[in-house]
Amino acid sequence: MQTADLSITLRAMEPEDLDELYEIENDSDTWNAGTTNVPYSRFVLRNYIANSTNDIYTDRQLRLIIEHNHSQTIGLIDLTDFDPRHHRAQIGIIIKPAYRHNGYAHAAIKKLLDYSHTNIGLNQIYACVDSLNLPSVRCFQSAGFRTTALLPQWLFDGEIYRDALFMQYFL
Repeated sequence: MQTADLSITLRAMEPEDLDELYEIENDSDTWNAGTTNVPYSRFVLRNYIANSTNDIYTDRQLRLIIEHNHSQTIGLIDLTDFDPRHHRAQIGIIIKPAYRHNGYAHAAIKKLLDYSHTNIGLNQIYACVDSLNLPSVRCFQSAGFRTTALLPQWLFDGEIYRDALFMQYFL
């Protein structure tokens, strides 16, 4: 891992983020890491930004821009599948390729964990990670997540089914 200036900020999406969001969401190389496997139009993304309240209780999700030095978008991090009754949510993160392997994902996860505990009162955050995506597995482990289940044939990449690890962090 290279040493990087890890002064990152997590902030709400702004209309000016449309092009960055469009680029990140439509990178087909990252589709196998999550549940989305279709491109998004600018129209859909513009409406998403405009209609998001950034209130996890209203939207049932929280999507944040990861910035370096308060100006450079390096990725997205979000909480989805928010369950207010059971105080849990799923985490997802995408770091743009040029910024990977520098500790930014770890720093963003730690900031979101702190925010989730302090401001939302979550009991746990979980991730479903492709068992073959070793950089992501190691990143979540280094942030304090532990693997609590193996989900056989959970992810389909268009050709084969792959196992996923169910990883949890208890706040």
